[in-house]
Amino acid sequence: MFRKSAGFVLTVAAVLLAVPALGQDGGEMPEMTPEQKEMMDKYVKAGTPGPQHEALAKSVGSYELKVKSWHEPGGPPVEDTGFANRTMKLDGRVLVEEVTSTMTGTPFTGQLMMGFDNVTGQYWGVWVDSMSTGMMVSEGTCDDTHESCTFTGTYNDPLTGQPTKTRMVSRRTGPTTETFEMYGPAPDGSGEMKMMEMVYTKK
Repeated sequence: MFRKSAGFVLTVAAVLLAVPALGQDGGEMPEMTPEQKEMMDKYVKAGTPGPQHEALAKSVGSYELKVKSWHEPGGPPVEDTGFANRTMKLDGRVLVEEVTSTMTGTPFTGQLMMGFDNVTGQYWGVWVDSMSTGMMVSEGTCDDTHESCTFTGTYNDPLTGQPTKTRMVSRRTGPTTETFEMYGPAPDGSGEMKMMEMVYTKK
């Protein structure tokens, strides 16, 4: 992601440098060539928040959390509680969620950054927390009403040292509630198992 952002900045700088130097008389910026204008128009379009970002902004607020986590298929869940706070950053481009809770009884904090990439047409997420030094990167889609979203994420499994994929589903279940479910590989390799469920209730 850093390299992608750096590439964006360098490309914009290259376009600006391609514009002839300021005139010595009035000091006004000469008009861009059609090619330069087309390039800048594409970057502006790619960087302008749209309806998908407005949909993300509708979830801004504070939430109470009920958390369930499973360590084996069919086993009893461990239940925890917590809070989440969502805000929009970068002038409405990125949703930031701050989570404070317990996880299997241990104090836990986490942060999610979520946005929509106008270039790829995909939602994206980056998750970090106090129980890991790594991150989980995900991409996904939402329906037209933003009532249901499905993401596929990848993180480095501490047990195997290998990238591991997860499937995440978020559904609005009421005017002030939504449910997040996370699925990952079963320990015995038999397929997918439900790893976590978080019920959000907006205050």
